[in-house]
Amino acid sequence: MIYLFGDLHGVYNIDKRYNSENFPEGNSLTKNDYVIILGDFGIPWFSKDSDEYKYEISKLRELSNKNWTTLFIDGNHENFDNLNSFPTEEKFGSVVSKIEDSIYWLRRGKIYNIENKKFFTFGGAASIDRGNRTEGYSWWREEVPSIKEMEEGIDNLEKENYEVDYVLTHTIPDSIIDKMIKFYGLNRYDINDTTSKFLEEIYKRIKCKKWFFGHWHFDFATRDYDSPYTSKTEYYGFMYKYATLNTETDTITIS
Repeated sequence: MIYLFGDLHGVYNIDKRYNSENFPEGNSLTKNDYVIILGDFGIPWFSKDSDEYKYEISKLRELSNKNWTTLFIDGNHENFDNLNSFPTEEKFGSVVSKIEDSIYWLRRGKIYNIENKKFFTFGGAASIDRGNRTEGYSWWREEVPSIKEMEEGIDNLEKENYEVDYVLTHTIPDSIIDKMIKFYGLNRYDINDTTSKFLEEIYKRIKCKKWFFGHWHFDFATRDYDSPYTSKTEYYGFMYKYATLNTETDTITIS
């Protein structure tokens, strides 16, 4: 079984999120079950020569020892210097970064085979608060995907004729953002995010069953009935809730 969660935002939220009260299903899982975090994993965040980093590594080992296997895509609030220092290996049919024995970073633009289903993954987004952050300390340029990562994503989708089962991203296509903020009666942030613009181009061509995302700090669900494009995808965003995805029946339960 697969469980999808929104942003974790660092080591101090692990115990609260994955305790028996807030995630009771965790007690009965195995390493063949997957918890997927949809960006802003945020661990390890601190510099390697700090006591905080040592604590983060100890908590990652605790998370790795949980019953399940943890997977995550990156968001905009990551220490990419730290993440990029972890070794890569082949897993789920593509390249991952191994953070701990049962914790893996699913990289941008890849297509993974998990439970015999195809997952297209594309992390990253532009931070609206980057003007208040310090580069290399609380903000990294790598939060916004590179041209190379976008090109790889396109190449991999073209090999599959743009047909996958599920999409995992941190942010979402521009047009779905517009729909979401209209639903909540919000004003659109004046931000030029090439990530959501790139995902909009993917959205025009992709055929998938469901698209899961984090980033926006809302619990949101919509079926894109009025899409002018081929796909009539279901979109699910999480922050306070999480989804149980049964890939055999293609059904989800929101908790």
